[in-house]
Amino acid sequence: MDAPLVSVLVPVRDAAPTLAAALETVRRQTERDWECVVVDDGSRDDSAAIARGFAARDARFRVLEAPPRGIVAALNLGLEACRGAFVARHDGDDLMRRDRLALQRAALERDPSLDAVGAHVRMFPRDDLTGGLRAYERWLATIDGPAAVRRERFVESPIVHPTLFARREAMQAFGYRDLGWPEDYDLVLRWLAAGREVGVVARRLVSWRDGPSRLSRTSAACQQDRIVACKARFLADDFLAGGDAYALWGYGDTGKQMRRALAACGKRAAYLVDVHPRRIGQRIDGADVVAPEAIARRERLPVVACVAGLGPRADLRARAAAEGLVEGRDFVCAA
Repeated sequence: MDAPLVSVLVPVRDAAPTLAAALETVRRQTERDWECVVVDDGSRDDSAAIARGFAARDARFRVLEAPPRGIVAALNLGLEACRGAFVARHDGDDLMRRDRLALQRAALERDPSLDAVGAHVRMFPRDDLTGGLRAYERWLATIDGPAAVRRERFVESPIVHPTLFARREAMQAFGYRDLGWPEDYDLVLRWLAAGREVGVVARRLVSWRDGPSRLSRTSAACQQDRIVACKARFLADDFLAGGDAYALWGYGDTGKQMRRALAACGKRAAYLVDVHPRRIGQRIDGADVVAPEAIARRERLPVVACVAGLGPRADLRARAAAEGLVEGRDFVCAA
């Protein structure tokens, strides 16, 4: 068979209740030149049989069956089998709009500087979504291009993995790693650290299912402490690579977690920045607490800002700009 334009990579394990609907949204794409590589990672249910049923009816579906070795092994196995010029990620419990592949392919063909693009999502079922997930969905909707992806990269993963659409050579050059934190976030941060660019098609192209069995809920690699460890490692090797000391803006729970994680990477918070009047002038764990306007009088250090939420983060950015700090050069937001 001739190589297709797009390879859709779908790793699954025990996805029988949702897999047929997920694969049907691939089959119905307006972009017709695709293959769908389903990697069954040792499912104990009928997932492999469901995928084989699609392959029997449509030769564009291919099924790889492997013993249960985990998501990273399944992704790399499937990636090796992908033949398309582009690779689109999809999960066995999500749904994609009919024009998803066509729109993301067009975005990469228009801009050769991009290695990959993501897309916006709508999470479902809506009735059970927590406030935190709704806030995350709103934050994702603010990411509209490569500049925003780079600016927001340490806040959370700016690309939802099931929306990823990438050039195959970029995917295969980097591959997936198992370092005990989210493999998808690790991939995006490695691309950006290497100077590659990742964009976003600013439309809701994927319906992203939430539920108790979602990997981001069940996997130890996706727990908050591991996500912070991932951010800290890349911060230490990138933004903080010039020295051991930095300033930490914000000392709530996220700031405390980040300080511990950066300490494990050999980085020291020389002083803390806060806007709470009761904290300013105090010492916390041996570090002075100063107001933003005092930054100019302190040793010039890179600032890691850990203030959660769209509104508080916007206020922080405004205050930092008022003090002459340039985002990406002088400070980054990491929560």
